[in-house]
Amino acid sequence: MKQQQPLRAIIPLAAAFAAVATAAQAPPARAEPSAAPSPPVSAAPEGWTELVDSLRTLPERILAKLPEDQRNDPQVRQEVGRLALEALAASSLDAIASDGDHPAFIPQIGQTLNVGQPNADTIYRSTSITPGGTYRLRGRRGSLPIFNVAQSFPTPNEAGATTGQVRLPAAFNDFNALHVDKSGRFDVILSPERPAGYTGDWWKLDPRAVRLLMRMVSSDWGKEEQPTVSIERLDGPATRPRPPAAELEQRLRRLPGATDFIALLLVRRVESLREQGFVNRLKVMTSMGQVPGQFYYEGAYELADSEALILEAKVPQACRYRSLLLTNELYETTDWINNQSSLNDAQAKPDKDGVLRVVVSAKDPGVPNWLDTAGYPRGIVQGRWTGCSAQPIPTARKVALGEVRAALPPETRTISQQERERVIRERRAAYQQRPLW
Repeated sequence: MKQQQPLRAIIPLAAAFAAVATAAQAPPARAEPSAAPSPPVSAAPEGWTELVDSLRTLPERILAKLPEDQRNDPQVRQEVGRLALEALAASSLDAIASDGDHPAFIPQIGQTLNVGQPNADTIYRSTSITPGGTYRLRGRRGSLPIFNVAQSFPTPNEAGATTGQVRLPAAFNDFNALHVDKSGRFDVILSPERPAGYTGDWWKLDPRAVRLLMRMVSSDWGKEEQPTVSIERLDGPATRPRPPAAELEQRLRRLPGATDFIALLLVRRVESLREQGFVNRLKVMTSMGQVPGQFYYEGAYELADSEALILEAKVPQACRYRSLLLTNELYETTDWINNQSSLNDAQAKPDKDGVLRVVVSAKDPGVPNWLDTAGYPRGIVQGRWTGCSAQPIPTARKVALGEVRAALPPETRTISQQERERVIRERRAAYQQRPLW
């Protein structure tokens, strides 16, 4: 009898399903004459259809900028889809949070929002501001080698932008130059004119600036004290009213242009270097948003799994910060958190002769200063010297992977696979413990 209990439990359930099936097959009941008609389906909010239409064609517009072999590569095609999503996510955050009267620093680009080749050591945040406003920034300065904010003009898709080439930032302001109290806290006013009677730290605000871009650059990810910062507008009410419909619509209508600008701006940079003949060799890099005192160099790399590129440069006697990193063919920075695909002054040491030697390869050469291409046979090598007494462009020579050891000084240390695993795990933990968002 006990074995029949499950069957008895199933019978009522089966009957219920049968009743549902019978009801589904029955002809629909005639509506009562007095029943009200269903309301019409509402149209999408103004601006939404234009956004969706633009996104529908964005991947193919990105692909159109690439050479044919990449356009037809299934791997690259999916990475183009990822790039389009990254651009949409970055521009959407700005569209949602943008409010120059009630600003807040939000994430801009990085490992997840990997557009425009973010520097591996830099945490980027941005906020909109209202031209001509008065702002107060305060927080804890920390101990990073570089901690600054750039005042930026409108991008081409925004109101107030000029035609032609994108302009350089209006100004850079250095948090490390501010006064701090005994607790390491700073307090600075940013405005077109110094407030009457104010004697504290003050930065002049360009009246045309519409955005602040903050950079927090770290060398020793696990040991440096990270800064904190807040921003508020002083010449306006503290509370924030409900955003009017017209303002929300305007943000939505700007989103297609903002997304296109981010996604399409630099996608041909790798191919452009190839066309110029800078494959496995480096050149001076020009930048639209160059930080004062920062010198860039770059070049395309193209390596088989059995090959390596050895970079060599004499390290300047004085240098505040230096770094090297890799990108893929779409100018996304190669995953530097889970791979050793970037190196800075705290992570890569020069040899006894003062020369920094770095090996770029797909397979681990067993040396400390290795840049892992992480599955990308082609991309870019980019480096920077910041606040340095000299700005050398490293030499680059391609060798067989088996010849790497012979091409380096005999005292070059050997890194075992176990040690490399430990280094990567510690690297990842140190980076994730930074304030990424």
